[in-house]
Formats: sequence, structure tokens, C-alpha cells
Amino acid sequence: MSQQYTILFDLDGTLVDTAPDLMRAHNHVMKKFGYPTKSTAEIRNLVGQGAGAMLGRSIWGQAKKEFSKVQDDKIKKEMVKDFVDFYGKNIVNESTLINGVKEFLIWAKEKNISMAVCTNKQEHLAVDLLKKIGIYEFFEYVAGHDTFNYCKPDSRHLTSVIEILDGDIKKSLMIGDSETDANAAKEAGIPIILLEDGYTEKKISEIYHNHLIKDFLGIEKIILGYL
Repeated sequence: MSQQYTILFDLDGTLVDTAPDLMRAHNHVMKKFGYPTKSTAEIRNLVGQGAGAMLGRSIWGQAKKEFSKVQDDKIKKEMVKDFVDFYGKNIVNESTLINGVKEFLIWAKEKNISMAVCTNKQEHLAVDLLKKIGIYEFFEYVAGHDTFNYCKPDSRHLTSVIEILDGDIKKSLMIGDSETDANAAKEAGIPIILLEDGYTEKKISEIYHNHLIKDFLGIEKIILGYL
């Protein structure tokens, strides 16, 4: 059945503040392999260089540009494996829903809005996080970094999910927190609602967006304008 509207959500920094648990996993690997640890603020803003920044960002699948300082491929694989293993076992220790998320998801479901997650987190980690934090049942589909042969900022990450949901590009929008989300949405030709304090080191003025929100409180007014 075709839905009246489709909303795609990023996960980290959009639906859930995962930075504290990402920081713990990141620092676990950094200590083990002899690299500097980072603060939650640094992880949240994706600030840093080399392997440290890679591991802070690896859950979003942005490793390639940040991995240059580690030359040994075997060590790279070990670091990523240790990061994913540790994070997977500690995925909701300190992570919390962004303010207003649960209430908005309930509202959207009542409006028969089709919802899905498009994240650059590995799919199994995304599903596990959504289940453990209690919002998995709201989504009809979860697309992770490894779901397709492409991921954000490739717009196909979004358009493929809309197609799977039997949705309409002209009746869809994206909610995200970074330039990765914004660029994918822009290329797909769908509106993007951007969270102010996203997991990005870029300024808001540098990121394309149609609407800017602090959290999910009152976002229904924006959505009603598209229904």
C-alpha cells in the first residue's frame, strides 16, 4: 500500500545521541593500540586526524579519508574489528534519545506516515541500537552502511529505501544532522530538516538545509506543511 508520506531519518546525532558510547569504544581501541583518546565533545563534532578520527567516525562509514596514518592493513582491520566488537557490546550504556523523538514517532505513526532509517552505521548495529533504545517498531525499513553497495552521501541510499517502501520522491523528506545527510537529500531532490548540534565539524551555514531544528519538539508543525 502506498503511504501518504515518507520520512527518512539519520540515526547517530539525529534520533539518538550516541556520542558517549562511541567515545568509550573509540578510546578503548585507542588505548589498546597506543593512540590518543578523545573527549565526548570531540567525538560528537568528529574532530581529529588519522586513526583516532577514523575510529570516532567509523560507525558512519567515513573511514577511508581518516585512516591514512595507519599504514598496516592488518592493524587497520584489527582496530575496526575491536571497535565494532566493543561498541556492539556497549551500544546503549549512555546513549539517549534526542529530545522529543519518541513523541514525534508516535505522532507520525498516527498520521500513517511511512518511516525508515538511512544510516552509515553498519546495519546490524543500527537495528540493535534501535531495538535496545525502544524505537525499532516505528520503522518499516533500516538501511545501514552495508545494506546496499552504496551509502550516504550517495542519494541512492535514500531513493532506494523510498522505492522499497513504495513511496514517492515528491512526498518524502529527510531528517539528519550533517552534510552527509544534507548532500544525499539535496541530490535526491527531497527536503532536509537539519538538527542544529549535529555530529559534524561544519557550521550550519555551510550545510544545505530547508529547515533547522534544535530537537524534535514542535517539528510536527513543519511536517504538516508537507502533508
